[in-house]
Amino acid sequence: MADASVRARIQRFGSYLSGMIMPNIGAFIAWGLITALFIPDGWFPNETLGSLVGPMITYLLPLLIGFTGGRLVYDFRGGVLGAIATMGVIVGAEIPMFLGAMIMGPLAGFAMKVIDGWFQHRIRVGFEMLYNNFSAGILGAFLAGIAVFFVGPIVNALTNTLADGVEVIVDMGLLPLASIIIEPAKILFLNNAINHGILSPLGVEQAANAGKSILFLLETNPGPGLGVLLAFSVFGKGVSKASAPGAAIIQFLGGIHEIYFPYVLMKPVLLLAVIAGGMSGVFTFTVFNAGLPATPSPGSIFALLALTPQGNYLGVISGVVVAALVSFLVASVVLKTSKAEEEDLAAAAGRMEEMKGKKSDATGYLTPKPAKEVVGMTSGDRVEEDNTQPVNAAPVKNATDIHKVVFACDAGMGSSAMGASLLRNKFKKENIDIPVSNTSINQLPEDADVVVTHKDLTDRAKAKLPNAEHISVENFMNSPEYDKLARRLKKE
Repeated sequence: MADASVRARIQRFGSYLSGMIMPNIGAFIAWGLITALFIPDGWFPNETLGSLVGPMITYLLPLLIGFTGGRLVYDFRGGVLGAIATMGVIVGAEIPMFLGAMIMGPLAGFAMKVIDGWFQHRIRVGFEMLYNNFSAGILGAFLAGIAVFFVGPIVNALTNTLADGVEVIVDMGLLPLASIIIEPAKILFLNNAINHGILSPLGVEQAANAGKSILFLLETNPGPGLGVLLAFSVFGKGVSKASAPGAAIIQFLGGIHEIYFPYVLMKPVLLLAVIAGGMSGVFTFTVFNAGLPATPSPGSIFALLALTPQGNYLGVISGVVVAALVSFLVASVVLKTSKAEEEDLAAAAGRMEEMKGKKSDATGYLTPKPAKEVVGMTSGDRVEEDNTQPVNAAPVKNATDIHKVVFACDAGMGSSAMGASLLRNKFKKENIDIPVSNTSINQLPEDADVVVTHKDLTDRAKAKLPNAEHISVENFMNSPEYDKLARRLKKE
């Protein structure tokens, strides 16, 4: 129980870190592409365009993180304070302040929330704007000063120490051993804490100096998971063998890594396969001195190749291929020599969801529910069975009042993106002209009319946006709620 509690805390911490990074991934990728293309060693060296690299990594990216962190705590007002405080750590340090931004952003948002809680209700009518502007200005100036003289230097020293440690590990050839921690951590959904809390900030600093960093390839390499899924495609049994090829496509091309986790949990000894694959891939990256200029997100082979700088394609591709091959060979031996009956894939997916702390919608592909006929519906209205009744669905809006549908999950990417894509395609077929998007719960737009979430997250979404209609689903990949919503909108 204690171990589960610790893991849950780490998962929540990782989710919070990803909540600051994920909404800004586009900016990181933009910086990475500019770096790969226009620096002196890039594909198309250009001094003018290359001059964007320094200001973006020094100011733009940390400020975006600081603003997002403050906004997570205290909406737009907290975001502004987060950006101001982040500017302080930028000035107070000599390196890109990503760790500083992840500290000062939420801290500034929390401080503004506390101050408003003390004073806002005491302000006389007519003085609200005066209070709002000057309280934010005074607190922002104070926090920026604290960050310049104290937080910035401390984080600067900490980052340099960690970077020196990583450099020593690389020089000693021990970096592949990181896979012993990273690969099991992915299965336990602790990857966000490792990736966004350690690897990404250090990788960005390395990329600022060298134009690339191998750290961006450690957790995102799709090779180890691909190898396991290919082994199940050849040597698996029953449902696992039948579903593995499709899962491999989703994992390798789509970058949704969690879809291979249940396969590993069916036979925990397969952790040896992904660890061996990860270590082999990292070793190969090291041999070729391969790296990326920014974090690829999602961990798709397309994302990796899009960010690969000039002269690194052979190393990046070789690292992915070697990781997949070694993982495949080890997993094949495990599957061929296993004497025990294969565990049910649905049971393994359930264990994975227990560790994640909520339903995993990527596994809807692995355990599809049979369709059933619903009384009063025509054969054309056949939908998937879902035994869970929607919760917290009120209020229900009139169809004429629905102008935007938003899918939301923790990070606002994998599972919600897949669900949004399914509903978007359904709307297109039904000629329903209503936009469907996906985001994290913390970033729900105020103008969303319908919010679709997994049933375990609906309460959080409803607290964030109480005036929207909330639709709870058991699984983003298989829910009759999509058909119900489409029929309701089609009638208007």
